[in-house]
Amino acid sequence: MQIQFSIDCKDNGHERIENYFTTVINETLKRYDDKITSVTVHLADENGAKTGPDDKRCTIEVHAMGLNPVATTNHADSVEKAIKGAADKMKNALEHAYGKLQKSH
Repeated sequence: MQIQFSIDCKDNGHERIENYFTTVINETLKRYDDKITSVTVHLADENGAKTGPDDKRCTIEVHAMGLNPVATTNHADSVEKAIKGAADKMKNALEHAYGKLQKSH
């Protein structure tokens, strides 16, 4: 599974964030590892230097065999929560999409 990152945050720990992303995504989506061709992760701090509730946004887009691209977004008060939430939503979206495919065959 190829993972690409786009990080638009003031956080200087981009390497730490990418390592965390990779671990969370691989663990959460491991059931679909053989079907996923690429994952694009976008992380942004919507309020910039100002703090606020749920100002971290994570969007994950997955290209998987047999499906149109699937995207999920999660807002949270920390980078880690935003990443985990978006990954969990992606797992549910893939389960739903592949479940629909199985029912139609």
